[in-house]
Amino acid sequence: MNAPHTASETPARTATPVHVAMDQFAHAQGELLIGGQRLSQLVARVGQTPFYAYDRGLIAQRIGELRALLPTQVRLHYAMKANPMPALVGWMRSLVDGVDLASAGELKVALDAGVDPRHISFAGPGKRDVELRQAVAAGVLVNVESARELVVLQAASQELGLPARVAVRVNPEFELKSSGMKMGGGAKPFGVDEAQVPGLLADIGRAGLAFEGFHVYAGSQNLQAASICEAQQKTLELVVRLAAHAPSAVKTLNLGGGFGVPYFPGERRLELGPVCSSLADLVVQAQSALPQATLVLELGRYLVAEAGVYVAQVLDRKVSHGQVFLVTDGGMHHHLAASGNFGQVLRKNYPVAIGNRVDESATEVASVVGPLCTPLDLLADRMQLPVAQAGDWVVVYQSGAYGASASPQAFLGHPPCTEVLV
Repeated sequence: MNAPHTASETPARTATPVHVAMDQFAHAQGELLIGGQRLSQLVARVGQTPFYAYDRGLIAQRIGELRALLPTQVRLHYAMKANPMPALVGWMRSLVDGVDLASAGELKVALDAGVDPRHISFAGPGKRDVELRQAVAAGVLVNVESARELVVLQAASQELGLPARVAVRVNPEFELKSSGMKMGGGAKPFGVDEAQVPGLLADIGRAGLAFEGFHVYAGSQNLQAASICEAQQKTLELVVRLAAHAPSAVKTLNLGGGFGVPYFPGERRLELGPVCSSLADLVVQAQSALPQATLVLELGRYLVAEAGVYVAQVLDRKVSHGQVFLVTDGGMHHHLAASGNFGQVLRKNYPVAIGNRVDESATEVASVVGPLCTPLDLLADRMQLPVAQAGDWVVVYQSGAYGASASPQAFLGHPPCTEVLV
């Protein structure tokens, strides 16, 4: 593991961007601690690399910090698409007030984990007929995103003798400024255009479905508190206008989420104080304009991303034209986002460390690549890292969201990774 590199391996040493400190994980004797366990111990426990590890203590800490600032009247839901690992969903069940999901597969995981169907909502622009029927049978809230869904829900309600619980997902005219992904504003496949909502609400009334409220998700991965506050204020104002057309009183208003986490150099963590203060004002406004409504905050990435790491082992150390390459047993097939191929326009490095050398001051510029036969298989491009050898462990931070489930694990037939909650 600690064999010296030879003279022919003179590495390139050029300045590279430095990330904001990833200080959520402690370390001892040069090793990262995850869930209180040394990395080497955790690797032995898991029995293989690569793997994802999620620290349940950090998840609980993040939710606790958020709860301390949030108005008590605001319900906190976990957006399961961020990380649907069954054990993690089971852990989240006792920490949040509900779960928002996006498929029948996620519905099964949530129900198996013991989440109360009364506190589950189902969104997505392409719900299959069978999924809508499953949702009605399970008694979960369906965020309706088209007129076609109403037809299917009405038929399922009549067949099962259960009035479908529905809310309308609105595609608002505004968007969440400075968001990584814009989910509302302009032409979007998500939800029902704001102008079409009154007609859909009338159809819900005629169909005899159990109307409960609205869902407005304007964007995601936002680090600007002012932008989030503005979008939430506009959401409430929009729903108050639309409520005049509703077949019954609004019981729930899902404000979406959009809270981001820092991934790249120069990014700063979202300031929670202004957002939660604005939410307190919204609660007062909602109590007056929508007295029966409960406000829901839907967060996924913000709750779990920083509590997760991806761990891969260095198989080989190579130098090509003066550039050091650390070849690992993991890569883009397990962690598509870290490779830059999941939503990035210009590739940037996730925070990366050598997990068993975190105290070492001697560094070099190295690139971390995977075993795949493609130049896209890149986990770190020319980063300043401790000098690593075969047998060391590369750790990718900020990996608790959109990791294993968002990656093409069958690509080129390499073994899948595993996931552990510690």
